[in-house]
Amino acid sequence: MEALGMGGYGAYVWSCYGLTLIVLVLSNWQARARHKRVYRDIEVRIKALEDRQ
Repeated sequence: MEALGMGGYGAYVWSCYGLTLIVLVLSNWQARARHKRVYRDIEVRIKALEDRQ
């Protein structure tokens, strides 16, 4: 239990780890969502160009 408490600094250390994990997960999720939007936009533009010809 002392290892998790880290000499009284455990709450600070583990909350920092948790916050970092949350930021990384949200950043990854946002990047994937943006990638999907851009990819769909490109597909729509390509289809519009093909329909013109």
